[in-house]
Amino acid sequence: MSTIKQVALGTQGLRVSVEGLGCMGMTGMASGAMSVYGTADEAESIATIHRALELGVTMLDTADIYGPLENERLVAKAVAGKRDQYTIATKFGFEVDNAGHMTNALNGRPDYVRKSIERSLQNLGTDYVDLYYLHRLDPAIPIEDTVGAMSRLVEEGKVRYLGLSEVPGDIIRRAHAVYPISALETEYSLFDRRPEEEDILATTRELGIGFVAYSPLGRGFLSGEITSPDDFASDDFRRFFPRYQGENFYKNLALVEKLQALAATKGMTAAQLALAWVLAQGVVAIPGTRRRKNLETNVTAAGIVLSSTELAELDAILPVGSAVGAAYPEG
Repeated sequence: MSTIKQVALGTQGLRVSVEGLGCMGMTGMASGAMSVYGTADEAESIATIHRALELGVTMLDTADIYGPLENERLVAKAVAGKRDQYTIATKFGFEVDNAGHMTNALNGRPDYVRKSIERSLQNLGTDYVDLYYLHRLDPAIPIEDTVGAMSRLVEEGKVRYLGLSEVPGDIIRRAHAVYPISALETEYSLFDRRPEEEDILATTRELGIGFVAYSPLGRGFLSGEITSPDDFASDDFRRFFPRYQGENFYKNLALVEKLQALAATKGMTAAQLALAWVLAQGVVAIPGTRRRKNLETNVTAAGIVLSSTELAELDAILPVGSAVGAAYPEG
């Protein structure tokens, strides 16, 4: 068993492995639509979740929208018989209808909060969720109403801790005033340093809210394993992201090549160095993978301590704003 560090997430008592496992890529994103990172293998995905526990990676990150619903069901299969050894985080907010289809609407209404948790509990095969996130803010519903409804789930024992995802500092403050928020999940990597540029990371630190970095490897691009647009499978959704299209792809690849060169001088991979940088910011990272080999590589990053000189070197080759192209397609 690895001695991967356990850290506090927020100040309400939640403790998690400093590296979690993002499960999104283990299933598709929408029924009958493209998969996330190409075709997945359920048996290997489940084996990866089992291997994570052996390595001390106990936090699993999923959401009702992944699949939709299928990702939670896969996690349920994987944790069966060992539920209490895992910290399960799931999310709601992108509306999924009764037929299990995305409606392309956001829904933060109190009645939908309850509907979503009941469905997630059933799909996950559990009677509680450790960390329940609002996946995205519904602009039509005051955050106070949504978080108020989420807090009642804590009182009922269906949820242990509350989280938010991809919201600005003022929303974090308003939510935290209603009920203590334990975690904020936001994209954060050497390619996406928006949490530093905006008042997101500073706000969480001020309020004692844990920060969870998703896509800490820039959706796999910082691993250095993608060297051509053709490396993306035909059904890989990264093909549709501006950051990985056309001239942007090659400009960003040049940055990754600099990262690889620096990593090589330190006897590590680009992925390990990029992950170590994220963890050096005092946050929890949830690199996603569906393969045991990648998981094992990622876990080694948790044991890498970067010096101030090394952090400065990384800032020099990948400064804030250096990545080219929008992180998401328009809309």
